[in-house]
Parts: sequence; C-alpha cells; structure tokens
Amino acid sequence: MASVFSSSFFCPLKTTKLRIKLQTLQSSQKPFLISSLQLRELDPKIPQPVQTFWKWLCDEGVVSIKTPVKPGIVAEGLGLVAKRDISKGETVLGVPKRFWINTDAVAESEIGNVCTGLEPWISLALFLLREKWKDDSKWKYYMAVLPESTDSTIYWSEEELSEIQGTQLLSTTLSVKEYVQDEFQKVEEQVILGNKQLFPFPITLDDFFWAFGMLRSRAFSRGGIQNLMLVPFADLANHSVKVTTEDHIHEVGGPAGLFSWDLLFSFQSPLRLKAGDQFLIQYGLKKSNADMAIGYGFIEPNSARDAFTLTLEISKTDDFYGDKLDIAESNGLGETAEFDIKLGQSLPPPLFPYLRLVSLGGTDNFLLESITGNAVWNLLELPVSRANEELICKVVRDSCRSALSGYHTTIEEDEKLMKGGNLSSRLQIAVGVRAGEKKVLQQVDDIFRERELELDELEYYQEKEA
Repeated sequence: MASVFSSSFFCPLKTTKLRIKLQTLQSSQKPFLISSLQLRELDPKIPQPVQTFWKWLCDEGVVSIKTPVKPGIVAEGLGLVAKRDISKGETVLGVPKRFWINTDAVAESEIGNVCTGLEPWISLALFLLREKWKDDSKWKYYMAVLPESTDSTIYWSEEELSEIQGTQLLSTTLSVKEYVQDEFQKVEEQVILGNKQLFPFPITLDDFFWAFGMLRSRAFSRGGIQNLMLVPFADLANHSVKVTTEDHIHEVGGPAGLFSWDLLFSFQSPLRLKAGDQFLIQYGLKKSNADMAIGYGFIEPNSARDAFTLTLEISKTDDFYGDKLDIAESNGLGETAEFDIKLGQSLPPPLFPYLRLVSLGGTDNFLLESITGNAVWNLLELPVSRANEELICKVVRDSCRSALSGYHTTIEEDEKLMKGGNLSSRLQIAVGVRAGEKKVLQQVDDIFRERELELDELEYYQEKEA
C-alpha cells in the first residue's frame, strides 16, 4: 500500500487539538534554574507537566525571555500564544537539532543497531516507546505532555467507526490499522522479542498504535518519510484555515544556547499577531477532510476540503490492454489511476482522456492501431464517439449511485445533525466527512448527467473521420 505518511517538505503531520491525559512527573526530579519572570509567563491553569516542560525548554536554552510565543490554553486545548505583537514573517521559535527526535537520534541511541534497516517511522516508534518507559530519558518532560490518543479515526471504537459506514475514510482507516498491525507483528518477532535487554518492558499493539499516532499527528517531514522528525515545542502549533501558505517552516543556522551554534528548526509567523493571539500554521493545503480526520483527529468546516477519490483501471482482460497501458504510462498514469475530486472544483483534466481510453472498444479501437500514443491521448481529450461518451457517463453515474447507496444517512439528515449541534468531537468528524463525500459524489453524478443530456449536440472524432 502507499505510504501512510506525507512526503511534502516539512509538512506537519500532527494535531495539537489535544484532549490530553497528561502523565504526572515524579516528585524526585531536580529543580530547574529559571528566572522568576519566566515562571510567571505561563497561565496558572496550564497543566503542571506542561509548565515543567516549559521550564525544561528554558533551562536548555531552547527558549528565552525573547521568545515571542509560549504555551497557552486555547480553543483546541493547548497551543502557542503570542507574548507580544508579532509581525508577519517574524521568527517565533528555533529548536536546535540536538532536540530533534529523528533517525539520527535513534541511530545514536542504545537501540540504534537493532533499528538498522527498519522503516524510519518504525524505528522512531520504538524509540518513543523506550524513551517513554525510561525514567532518565533526555526527553522525559516532552514525553509527559504527549497525549494518550487523539480523535484520529485509528483510535475509534467499532461503534464510532459505524458512523462512517460506506465512506472512503472508513476503508482507509481499516487499511492503515491493518498495515500498522502487520508491521507490529513483524517488528515484535524480528526486534523486540530478541532484544529483551533493550526492551525490558511489555510493548503491546496498543502501545505501537500510540507511537504511530503520535508520529502521524505530530511529526514533520523533511523531503519525505525518510526524514520524519518530532520537534518538541514546535509541535504545539495548531492549524488554521486562515493560513494559506506552507512556506513558514525552515532549517536555519543559529544560536542554540549561550555559547553554541546549531541547525535550528525555525517557524516564521504566517500571520500578523497581537499579544494574546494564537500562533497558527498550515498543516497541508492539499489535504482533504478525510486526510485531516485520520491524521490529526479533526476536520475543517470548509467545503474545499470535502473530497472523493475516483479510482479507474485498465482491465487486464482488455484485448488492447498493452496498448492502452503504454498510452497511459506515456502520460504519467498507469494501469490504475486515482483522481481526487474536490467539492466545488473542476474535474481533474486527465480524467476524461483516461475514462475514454479505458472505455475504448469496438470500432473505436482503430485509434490504437493507426495512431501513435501521444497523438491518441490528444484525441482522447475530445469526444471520440457517441458510444464511447455514453459509456463513460453510464459507468461514472452507476459508480456514483452505487457509492451513495453505501451510506446509511442522506445529505439532508447529516446537515440536520450538524445544524442541531451538540455532537461529540468524533461524531462531528463522522458526519462532516460522510456528508462531504456524498456531496462530491452528487456533484460528479450531476456533471455526467448533464453530459448525457448533451450527447446529441457533441462533435465526435469518429463522425469527422467518416
């Protein structure tokens, strides 16, 4: 299956929409050397583990009096708020490389040797579980503020999952859960059980799902899954629809303490902020609400995030399978092609040519025999024949109606629920996603229904050649 992690540069895979169950730190920890001014910076309502985490960041030189943001209680639960007015583009934090939890940190740790060759996210998951268990972990104050779960659909009960019956979100969630379970079984056999000296504590499937969920919801990706990393402090930044760019995260060289210089994970403010405003970032402009639900445990009330993926395939039993595959591949597609369709937006330009290619048959197949591949694709951008155009309309409309029949509620029923309010956070996600998917399917069906009504008025290549 495709990777469950994003590959975009520095794309945050996290949620700080926290409903956290914070661990209690041991009272035997040694006190921090921190100024009384910094102690007074935080809202006294901030949970004690978060206050201790902040003190640790101050003591380690990650933050200072000049740092313009701090942890705060926000609508999402916990976030970063401005201590003073902040200009758009101003640097708000810089976390030194020595505090990044990435594959380099794993390689330098006691479990580095046994993690060689593992997928990066798996080695990071094992690292998180071990550091969470260790009393003397360098990251124990960070581990203490990580939530026990999020509202990601990977944590939902069977009853909660029944609310997304028929959705692509459900099938994706089940696939991801199966993938994580399979990977756990393999790593348990190959690494954990044979290295009890390194993992002298029980690691269950639920533990592994916790680590996976933390990475899936909080990690940043630097050019792909090979460079996943958790960045304490930076991962407190919440998402906002108001942020419409993704260029506010950088790696820069800079001071990493009183007498040191290091590579820093740096945030610049994408918005102009006043003191007390929340510092917000963008988690990914191209993500659908289903992506947000499975990754972060929330959705946007933004119809532009509503999406449905149409999957088309060239049948291997097609007499012209090889020719059709060559044409598809020469145009950046393959035997199977997925087209993400978003509510209120035009259909992806390659959709119609690929549909016509897949549906070519009968006398239309002469195109595959007498014309070169690139020329065929150019022709497929316009109607080939009435029979071909009628077939693609029928296939798509039948698929839409079949998909719509799989939901246990109507769009109207979902909208009534949303207007009524008082929905739990997870039910709000379920209703929002399933309503969004149905609206997209209805939109696609409407487009091809109108296309059917125009069939007699279209000009076809076959007729021009006749």
